[in-house]
Amino acid sequence: MQRFLNWLFALLLLIPLSSYSETADWRTQVAREAAKLERLYTLIVVHEGQEVLALDLKGTGLDTLTNIKSLSKTVLAAMVGIGIEKGVFEGIDQPVVETLGDRVPASATEGVERITLGHLLSLQAGLRRTSGQYYGPWVNSENWVHHVLTRPFVDAPGGRMLYSTGSSHLLSAALTESAGRSTLALAREWLGEPLNITIPAWGRDPQGIYFGGNNMLLSPRDLVKIGELYRNEGRIGDRRLFPEDWVRESWIERARSAYTDDPYGYGWFQQPLAGEMGYYGRGYGGQVLYVMPARQLTVVMTSDPTPPSPGSTFLRRQFRLIEDHIIPAMEN
Repeated sequence: MQRFLNWLFALLLLIPLSSYSETADWRTQVAREAAKLERLYTLIVVHEGQEVLALDLKGTGLDTLTNIKSLSKTVLAAMVGIGIEKGVFEGIDQPVVETLGDRVPASATEGVERITLGHLLSLQAGLRRTSGQYYGPWVNSENWVHHVLTRPFVDAPGGRMLYSTGSSHLLSAALTESAGRSTLALAREWLGEPLNITIPAWGRDPQGIYFGGNNMLLSPRDLVKIGELYRNEGRIGDRRLFPEDWVRESWIERARSAYTDDPYGYGWFQQPLAGEMGYYGRGYGGQVLYVMPARQLTVVMTSDPTPPSPGSTFLRRQFRLIEDHIIPAMEN
């Protein structure tokens, strides 16, 4: 606690006296409320393209790489969009088996040819999940792609949302096979270079395909850049990375989470706050990227990623921090 108070005092000293009454109160209030979220590591708020608050509550660093867990699915969705823009993929309706080439096993479940890239992005493949109780057998299998494609159907492609990291991993395999380069190399070229972010190597499957949808390493400030890319509809200055309608299509409800009932699109959930629609990606333990276009707001939170997971209860507390304290401050 003393370390936090020392940090807070130092922060207030950096605020010009002329603007103290306008800025210190809300920043102090947000910092106080953020400190109540015991798992929270960092909080960054960007409003109208400017960083207006950056808290490092546990000394983990705002520019330090952190495991973003399943928030990786949101980053991977961005890469698929860029892949469509560059012609690596034909579009969201392209069957995934067309993009995987010889990686499709002869023993693949009958009907997998009906699964499209869009179905994988919205976690509506219909195959039995590889998350939850099925996660261990999947990641311990000899071939992750084969394992996913040989699962039985438990719903039709395009049906209910079945949270399954195996679906996201097929997208990483599709990128690797269709582009002829690793997902890491593509991420560095397609996102790292234009956004000026650092993307180090992360885990791979036994065939060398980078883990699709989990365990990417990004800093909190680099996550902000992903959020701002979407808030600006895929544009960086005069340069456009995504297909023209990619962000709009990504934020359309395709299905709903069985855990939170929040609508899900292509790598993004919907969550309205304070009367305006917002969109978020999340990862295990409380890794959150939240974008509210109507208020020109992007918020990043990183948290303790170690088990046990606080689940949706902690997520709702994070949303309350945004709704009750951050959004009102941006209105003043």
